[in-house]
Amino acid sequence: MSINTCSSLTSLHPSEIMTTCHVVLFPFVAYGHMIPMADMAVLFASRGLRTTIVTTSSTAHRLSKTIQKTINYTHQIALHTIEFKAGEGSAPPVIHNPDQIINNEHLSRLSEAIATLQEPFEQFIEKSQPNCIVSDMFFPWTVETAAKFNIPRIVFNGTGFFSLCVSDAIQLYPPTVSSDSEPFVIPNLPHAIKFTRKQLPQIDEELKVFWKVIIQAAEAEAKSYGVIVNSFYELEPEYVRHYREVMKRKAWHVGPVSLFSKNMEDKFERGKKSAIDEQECLKWLELKPAGSVIYVSFGTIVKIPTSQVYEIAMALEACDVNFIWVIRNAQETLPEGFEARMNAKGLIIKGWAPQALILDHESVGGFLTHCGWNSVLEGVSGGVAMVAWPVMAEQFNNAKLVTDVLQIGVSIGDVEWSAASTCDGVKQETIERAVATVMGMGMKEGDAMRMRARELKEKSKTTVEVGGTSYSDLTTFIEDINAFRDMN
Repeated sequence: MSINTCSSLTSLHPSEIMTTCHVVLFPFVAYGHMIPMADMAVLFASRGLRTTIVTTSSTAHRLSKTIQKTINYTHQIALHTIEFKAGEGSAPPVIHNPDQIINNEHLSRLSEAIATLQEPFEQFIEKSQPNCIVSDMFFPWTVETAAKFNIPRIVFNGTGFFSLCVSDAIQLYPPTVSSDSEPFVIPNLPHAIKFTRKQLPQIDEELKVFWKVIIQAAEAEAKSYGVIVNSFYELEPEYVRHYREVMKRKAWHVGPVSLFSKNMEDKFERGKKSAIDEQECLKWLELKPAGSVIYVSFGTIVKIPTSQVYEIAMALEACDVNFIWVIRNAQETLPEGFEARMNAKGLIIKGWAPQALILDHESVGGFLTHCGWNSVLEGVSGGVAMVAWPVMAEQFNNAKLVTDVLQIGVSIGDVEWSAASTCDGVKQETIERAVATVMGMGMKEGDAMRMRARELKEKSKTTVEVGGTSYSDLTTFIEDINAFRDMN
């Protein structure tokens, strides 16, 4: 099935087909991957590229608003759907619900289901003959597809240059420490970045499928034409250079892609419909002084047990700050009477929150975050200092960038990488102290962080404008893809 909102190939004049670069984007189903790739599709369309998003019918409806954003462009986004061969009963829940937490069993079934997409994807590529494929890292077989049709495969990892460099260095130089809590410095990086072994994912039975997927993704990346990164040069310049010059990888930074959507409605409904009315949210924010609100959110898949919810609630109650707290999972039960007591200084959103809109508001000065890359970028774009509370995936890498390199945040403390995506074990006093620091409550350290965060916000705005580093790197990307086409 194909839903095409732009002119078909056959209706284009032959000269237009030759001169128009056609890019196919193939996003993974999780919101953390889908949202930035959808933003990227709009960005590509705005620069005159013919852009097609390939996805499954169960996911297609989530992209309808993205397509509408390109209605006035020369080439609107086309949406092409392909289907899993696996039966409905064997498909993992995340295929139909991107908020679903993926366990080892789900990941195994998901890998099997994803493999069945190769045949219909290749049928589409053969028919449409695009100039390149921008593929999520979780579709490693697309490197074979690209080679088969002699077109470049571009990888989208959903993280930044720092994290890519750290992950590569850890693979090359595994830690040789005597205990899980002994710090070690990762060699061959521009900064002395320290980790402990317990902050890294462990190779055990519980994670064997995860590791298999990551290894396949890394092998496919090494064979790919290049990597496109949702980041900007001024955020991590040493690591852009390290990735390109030391690791010898071809890469383009085109972010923050979220900043391309400038109107309020786009920010409010980014991802899916918000659980709070836009005007209610803005009215609450506008009643608060500038920089006085801390925003608390752990993304969509982190599990927070009741005991940890209690510690967070008590810390927020004890702190003399206004707050917005996003409760996304049903098991996150607030202490009795907490909402009533916090009525004046706290706004609790149960469900999806308009995060980009909130973080960009002048009343927000801090962000308690799990350090998913989209959240880090949105925090940077909003100019807020951060409490870094990583849980899993590459979040510990992102947290180190925030705290040790950019120095715009503080670590929540000695937390451990969680295979179960569980955020736990941090006491009220620790949370309270971290929040007080980033909110600049009488602490010079926090004031300096907030100032650096505001400076990065300004840089993030200019990088996507004409002449900015991300704008220019997208130009280079287009030139590279066209040059590849012309040579072949």
